[in-house]
Amino acid sequence: MGWIEILGFVTGAACVWLAARENVWNFPVGIVNTGLFLVLFASTGLYANAGLQVVYLVLNGLGWYWWLRGGRDNGVLTVRRTPRAAWVVGVVAVVVLTAVLTVTLRDVSAAPFGDSLTTSLSLVAQLMMGRKWLGSWAVWIVTDVLLVGLYLSQGLYLTAALYVLFIGLCVQGVVRWRRALAAAQTPRVPAAVVA
Repeated sequence: MGWIEILGFVTGAACVWLAARENVWNFPVGIVNTGLFLVLFASTGLYANAGLQVVYLVLNGLGWYWWLRGGRDNGVLTVRRTPRAAWVVGVVAVVVLTAVLTVTLRDVSAAPFGDSLTTSLSLVAQLMMGRKWLGSWAVWIVTDVLLVGLYLSQGLYLTAALYVLFIGLCVQGVVRWRRALAAAQTPRVPAAVVA
């Protein structure tokens, strides 16, 4: 456990905590976090997870833009249900990407299948998060459970502990985002009608 893993722990926890609260600052904090984990994962032989950090840099930039300008009339994006088509595309993407990465990394990754599966799931979850789809939290929870096992198997104990924390923060995210979605769907009654 070194300083990169410790800083990754702190910035990762802050990023998920901010996302659960729908705070757009989760994206710049996430950019710092991805840089730290890029170095950490490359140094431990988890190459798919290291490559994932590069993609996260792009997805964090997109998410940052979408949250600020992706809503109605280029306004702030609101929480929405995940479209059914997105679930189908997400499952297909995870299966195909996992297969391709597993074959590609079989001779270089410390854990080719686990590295590839968690990378594929993470990409789908991050993209869904950027669109502010409620289902992103379910994908993150599954991914984080798998990542705890993967990181423990590689001796990354602090990072594994971080992902246990992430699971709890993801549950908070589900609860908060469901409330935000329910509040947005509740018809507002004009004050004159109430009086």
